[in-house]
Amino acid sequence: MKRLPYDEALMDLTTKRDREQRRYHARQPKKIRNVLAQLISKRGYGRVETSELLADQWRIAVGEAGAKFSHACRVRRGNLEVLVANSTVLQELTFQQQQILEKLQKQLPEAGIRALRFRSGPLPGGSH
Repeated sequence: MKRLPYDEALMDLTTKRDREQRRYHARQPKKIRNVLAQLISKRGYGRVETSELLADQWRIAVGEAGAKFSHACRVRRGNLEVLVANSTVLQELTFQQQQILEKLQKQLPEAGIRALRFRSGPLPGGSH
């Protein structure tokens, strides 16, 4: 089917209008709360507070003995990634996984933790 000249002209006008609307909205003043939210997100300031809260709640969920040999790293796609000092601790936490998960889900419902993922490696701070 062959396009008629007025169809092309209409598409051209629609394209120009859409482009001008995007340019117009891009030049509008931004709300300060949106700018600050973008800045905090971009610089990672919000993650520091979240990781401290996560570490505190991890310590409560596993107890001081478990927290001494493990470190809750981050929540990614509903999985809480946990770094453990050695395979013995990894095995012990795996046995207690369901109870720990239930505690964390109660303590941090907004984190959306659905599963725990353990991996063995050196803990931050060089301890153990």
